[in-house]
Amino acid sequence: MHLEGGNVVPERFYDRTISEKLLYTCFLLLVGLGYLMATAYLYVTHEMNDGKPGLSISDVADSYYGNRSGTRLEAAIRGPMAGYIEEGDRNLLVAWLKDGAGEDHFEKEIKPILQKTCLNCHVASSGMNLPDFSTYEGIHKVAEVDTGMSMASLLKVSHIHLFGISLLLFMLGSIFIQSEVNIWFKRFLVVSPMLAVFVDVASWFLTKWDSHYAIVVIVAGGILGMSMALQILISLFQIWTLKPPASRHGI
Repeated sequence: MHLEGGNVVPERFYDRTISEKLLYTCFLLLVGLGYLMATAYLYVTHEMNDGKPGLSISDVADSYYGNRSGTRLEAAIRGPMAGYIEEGDRNLLVAWLKDGAGEDHFEKEIKPILQKTCLNCHVASSGMNLPDFSTYEGIHKVAEVDTGMSMASLLKVSHIHLFGISLLLFMLGSIFIQSEVNIWFKRFLVVSPMLAVFVDVASWFLTKWDSHYAIVVIVAGGILGMSMALQILISLFQIWTLKPPASRHGI
């Protein structure tokens, strides 16, 4: 803020030095790239949750509510781990799971598949804090009905998400409010991503309770992405093009 003719005038991009404009530009470009990477990550880790290519509402529901007609292991080898196991071996594992995942077939039929595809990581000695698939007891823990993300995991991801995204949106909004746009449109773009994050995180817990809320996760995420994209694009454009009004030049 600064005084001009006795009135308080908010600062705009044309009040910034070249160094400040370069700082803003680099930050906005990195935030935009980071958001694209996050979106791509969500796509590749969720798209096969329902066993079909492409991201759908079912994929989102399976992440939080789970696929309660199957097991956690089945959801993993059909989804994010599908690329690590051949189709024939996957079908044998699924058939074993649907048959009750009995111990009698584990050593002779199932363990050789696991040794070929999973035991590089899924052993106690790996130090990766992953389920141990080298024993029947270890794999049996994930051969149970898939109820989605655990409550402990939801709470962990939620507090990280809320702290991290809120700080990012505050910094992004602090830059964007220096743009010259309709005041109501500006207020909407500043507030909407904050509300979208709150609704998004709340809908994770709702989807854990009822899979129908998965649509809310998608809508909230879409609003967040749209609001961030508009703030970034408008800011990037006006940082280098916005000119002071004629009155600033004494005209």
